[in-house]
Amino acid sequence: MSTKKVEVVVQPKTPHFVGDGFRVHNFIPSGFRLDMQRMDPFLMLDYNSKYHFGPTSTPRGVGVHPHRGFETVTIAYQGRVEHGDSGGGGGIIGEGDVQWMTAASGVLHKEFHETEWAKEGGIFQMVQLWVNLPAKDKMSKPKYQAIKNSEMKIVHLGENGFVEVIAGDFNGKKGPATTFTPVNLMNAKLKKGGKANFSFPANFNTGALVIEGNMLVNGQENVPTDHFVLFENEGDEFSIEATEDSIILILSGEPLHETIVPHGPFVMNSKAEIMQAFDDFNTGKFGYLED
Repeated sequence: MSTKKVEVVVQPKTPHFVGDGFRVHNFIPSGFRLDMQRMDPFLMLDYNSKYHFGPTSTPRGVGVHPHRGFETVTIAYQGRVEHGDSGGGGGIIGEGDVQWMTAASGVLHKEFHETEWAKEGGIFQMVQLWVNLPAKDKMSKPKYQAIKNSEMKIVHLGENGFVEVIAGDFNGKKGPATTFTPVNLMNAKLKKGGKANFSFPANFNTGALVIEGNMLVNGQENVPTDHFVLFENEGDEFSIEATEDSIILILSGEPLHETIVPHGPFVMNSKAEIMQAFDDFNTGKFGYLED
């Protein structure tokens, strides 16, 4: 075993709004070496850092839009989101929960702040991650996984914290999410002084986002709140230590090494497939969903 070193620590970019309900810092893809090829199979990471939304009777969010060729993963830290899609998936994502939507051959979906939460308003904090699908699975049937926080595997690290496993494996505990290729996704929730050690294959693209607090990586690299750390593709082990009470999102996945052709809400393997996606969308083959 050898140490997986830090390649770069990336500060959050200027936030922008997606719809009127998600104020996000975009980390993937970005100009800081975090492009789709480098982060394969992770296509996008938008982080809605803590932001206060005032009360409203008209929930904010994003109206009906299509997706094909990948999966969207929404992790709720604060606030509540209501989701619906043309494949019949949907529900409310509460604090600590995860929504894992496999768009695959194509769905229409919408996501808004949950109605009752919107009436009160409050602090909203979320991550949305796009995970690529291998070419052979891009046109498979869409599906939806609603993962409650209570369903996640918990690995306790003594008195100083624990790791919630959403997908993949940590210390022999497997998360509830099913994936098409090897993907590890987990939250390390550590008190000040809490430590956690992780091990992923050297070729897996691996990163961590500090949701709360501050962490020290491998005993030397300081990573503050709302910053993303990218690891080198050498070595397999790294350690984190919380220098204050912290929540750290860990992601690591095996790259697909396939051609990535993105265009708006579609990610396929060729321009012809993108053109077909637009044609299928325009002719109603993604189903129907009321706005």
